[in-house]
Parts: sequence; C-alpha cells; structure tokens
Amino acid sequence: MAIVKPSLAKGTRDFSPAEMLKRNYIFNTLKRVFKKYGYSEIQTPSFENLQTLTGKYGDEGDKLIFKILNSGDYLSKAPVDLLETKSSTKLISHISEKALRYDLTVPFARYVVMHQNDIALPFKRFQIQPVWRADRPQRGRYREFYQCDVDVVGSDSLLNEAEFVLIYQEALQQLGLKDFTIKINNRKILSGIAEVIGKPELIVDMTVAIDKLDKIGLEGVNKELLERGFTLSDVETLKPIILLEGSNAEKLSALESVLATSAIGLKGIAEIKETFDYIAKLDVSQEVLQQYVEVDITLARGLNYYTGCIFEVKTNEVAMGSIGGGGRYDDLTGMFGLQGLTGVGVSFGADRIYDVLEELNLYPQEKGDSTKLLIVNFDKSAETFTLPLLNRLRQANIAVELYPTAAKLKKQMSYADSKGIPFVLLVGEEEVSSGELSLKDMQTGDQVKITASSLLEKLR
Repeated sequence: MAIVKPSLAKGTRDFSPAEMLKRNYIFNTLKRVFKKYGYSEIQTPSFENLQTLTGKYGDEGDKLIFKILNSGDYLSKAPVDLLETKSSTKLISHISEKALRYDLTVPFARYVVMHQNDIALPFKRFQIQPVWRADRPQRGRYREFYQCDVDVVGSDSLLNEAEFVLIYQEALQQLGLKDFTIKINNRKILSGIAEVIGKPELIVDMTVAIDKLDKIGLEGVNKELLERGFTLSDVETLKPIILLEGSNAEKLSALESVLATSAIGLKGIAEIKETFDYIAKLDVSQEVLQQYVEVDITLARGLNYYTGCIFEVKTNEVAMGSIGGGGRYDDLTGMFGLQGLTGVGVSFGADRIYDVLEELNLYPQEKGDSTKLLIVNFDKSAETFTLPLLNRLRQANIAVELYPTAAKLKKQMSYADSKGIPFVLLVGEEEVSSGELSLKDMQTGDQVKITASSLLEKLR
C-alpha cells in the first residue's frame, strides 16, 4: 500500500503544547471577564440539523455551511432527475441532514427554545467552542476556528449593549491590547436609510454591499449597489451617508437630519444614544468612550438576524480583520417557534486575537501550568527512591515528571530544556545515601543541595 504523505486540511491548524498555553491564556482571560458580568458557560454539539442552520445567515452565509453527507449510500434515495441535472443546491437536502455549526448564536437560540422551561430569564450565557466555515483560507481567516460568545436573552434593556462595550474594553485591555476600536451601528438606522431613498425592500442588498467598504472600497460598493437594483441617484444619495465623518455626537446629529422622516431610523439613533448614556452612568469617562468607541454607519454585519445595535471590534496595532462582533437579534428564537424573546450578544475571534498577541509579543513569559520539575532517572535504585517523592509533589499540586527510563544524562537534560522545565532534580547514589538531593536551576545553571521537605516548599 502506498504511503500517503500527511497534510492538514486547508484552513485548519495543529497547536503545540506551547501554543495551547497561549490559547488557554486567551480563553481563561475571557472567561474571567464573562463571569464577572454574570454569565455562565454552556456547550452545544459540534454539528446541528441542517435545517436548524439554513436560512439564518443569508444566501452568502448559507453557502459557507459545511454539510455532512448522510451515512451509508447517501445517493440511493436521491431523485434521479436531480442527479441528472447535477443541481447540488437542490440535491443537498436529499443527501445531507446534518451540518457543522457555522457560529454559536443560532445553536444558542435552538438551545434556549429547547430548554425554555429549565432556564430563568434573562438567561446570560457564554460559550467557547470551535465553528466551521467553508471560506477561502487567508491570513486571519480559517475554516475551523474558535468563537468566544457571550449572550443574554429575555431582556430588551440597552444596559446589556453598554456592558458589552465594557466587556470588550476590559477583556482586550487585560490581554494587553492598547489601541483598538469598538465600532457600533444600528440595523434600524440602516433600515431608515433604505427607507428614505425609497428602497426599503432592498435593505439586505444594501447592507451586504456597504458592509464590504473596507474590502472593496467606495467604488466597489457603488458597483455592487447598482448590480443589486439601486439607481445612480440612490448611489449619490448614499455616498455622503457612507462617508459620514466627525465625532460620534456629530455623526448622530447629522443622521437625525438625514432620517428625519424615518421613524425606524430615528429609533436606531435613539438606541445608540441610550447605550452611550448607560456607559456614562456606569462612570466611564467620555475620554474612554471617544478613544475606543466609534459610530460607523458602514458597519452592517452581514448576518440577517440582527435587528438593533451591532458591534465590530478591530485592533489598530496589527493589520488584521475584525477580532470581534455581534449585536441584537429580536426575532431569532421565533424561527424555532418561541416568539417575542429578544436577545443580544457579542463574540471574540480567539484565533485572530491569538495571531495579534503573537505578533505584538504580548503573551506572559511564565510557563503557566506546564511541568515545573523533572526528576532525572539514573537507575532502578534511584527510580525506586524517587517514586514516593514524585507522588508527594503531585499531591501538593506541583507539576512534576520522572524521566521514564535510565537514559544518558545529556538526553534527559535536553528533554527538560526542550519543554522549558525550570528545575531538574538529580538523585544518584550519593543523594540516596545522604538524603541531600541536587536541584539544578535550568535558567541560571546554579545547582544546590536540598532536602525533600525544602524542595516541596521551594516549588510551592
């Protein structure tokens, strides 16, 4: 049988022990902040029924869902006419019933509906799990990646939106980031814009197009708007709105004039103002608000289920796409039969944050919970002597290893060095006889004699 050269699927990555320490540093930091604001952790399966996910992300999002083929001869029950026409879109429902989750929000909505009799409202949850998207892999964009979501359902208070701004600010600062922007908009404002130009039925087309401003520029956005049914006059009307500049207050004031005839647009403006008012009442200075928070009318968030305030976070220290985003979704659970339950949530892109911290060298230098001590194995006699000490140290919650075989000392020291183990304990015939053990500091090279009890205290 031919030997197949191993390779990774495109858009996926392996993570070494050193990399996992860094990833867990991110996850643990976020968990601490989430819990501080009253959120509890849940988990959902890695795959869902295809019908649970389909239709929740818009046409473009649906194309990126990884479908799972049915078990067995999945083509046997497929209609012959569809097989002959080779229409994969129409065929998929006959050959695939499951799909890998695209995000954590829709599975969360499904969870809330299924467990509605077991949870107390408002229900505040966070979730840190991988998701999958059949996207084109590129820097900062993977096909398998972790999302760190924090959501609350059953509360329409804009205090939640204000706290999400603070969660972003606190978490990113704890991770060492200093220069980042929390962009905020409101889907009601976008609906109002579509309304005043006389194209309310094209709200989705408009938001999909202007959401790409950073990627394709104004000319590209205008071209896409024209392709989606807007006129040259519409494009000219939208241009000054898309390019709106000034402080947050100036932008909102200008929008109030533009949307004076749109009730829904004015409501969106009022919601952003109320969110800012809550932040101020939480004793957050205006300087902080101006430094980190920006009203951005081009922010559309391509997901169709957002209905109110929407967020996106970008770091200004590294060339990278968004590292977080989210918003309010008033009717998401209604898709699963539970009407009138509003929700709002945001997500942290852990994989992009990982790359940002790596580039900026912001990870702490300590080795975390990795092995703290390696006991060198000279021979069976030394091994027998050190086994009780090994167990005693572990019972004291000290991460310690005994090298499993009596290999050459150079090999064992190289092992400790490669794993970044800070201390090595040498126990030979002399140490067994005297009870005075030899402890070597791998960083300084210093070696001292130490008793077992003193060793325990030092490593603690």
